Amino acid sequence: MRGKRTIFSGRRTVRTGLYMAAVAAARYNHILAPFYQRLCAAGKPPKVALTAVMRKLLLALNSALAPTLNPA
Repeated sequence: MRGKRTIFSGRRTVRTGLYMAAVAAARYNHILAPFYQRLCAAGKPPKVALTAVMRKLLLALNSALAPTLNPA
């Protein structure tokens, strides 16, 4: 594929909700803000860095919900 990549698969409602959460986290979260800044300083486009923050948020949410969804 040539040109810019796009994200179009997956759960749209989760993706749109995570986007605004990632914007706030990239500015104010003491863990994710330096992560975002480090990616941007390394030359990543801001949207790509924001997508990486979204992924980190999703992994954190999934790990927080996992014990409640599958009680052993």
